[in-house]
Amino acid sequence: MSGDAFPPQSRAADAATPSAPRLVLITAPDPETGLRLARELVGARLAACANLVPGLTSVYRFEGRVHEDPEALLIVKTTFAHVPAIEAHLAEHHPYDVPECVALAPDHVEAKYLSWLRAETTQEPA
Repeated sequence: MSGDAFPPQSRAADAATPSAPRLVLITAPDPETGLRLARELVGARLAACANLVPGLTSVYRFEGRVHEDPEALLIVKTTFAHVPAIEAHLAEHHPYDVPECVALAPDHVEAKYLSWLRAETTQEPA
């Protein structure tokens, strides 16, 4: 058996090509804000899907103090090419001064899901 467990068409993180899949983690102060952001990103085709995970507690250091706040987490499925536009959208529409936007490259994405993700983040012809 070769060391390559996944077929080439489903290997997700080979390179930073424009269509390479990314999972983007974004926190929001509450589920309503998270849902609004999710709808905006999916509606603009910047993301194929966004999962909203409510009920988090975040502990973080900001402006010299340790904070502990309730938050909601968005797990956004997108492509490498859309990460800069997602960051720009957050800079304009997110209520935080420093919104979280952490893009992760998955090791593997199932081939049919990857094809769907790419199709849903491609702009429709005008």
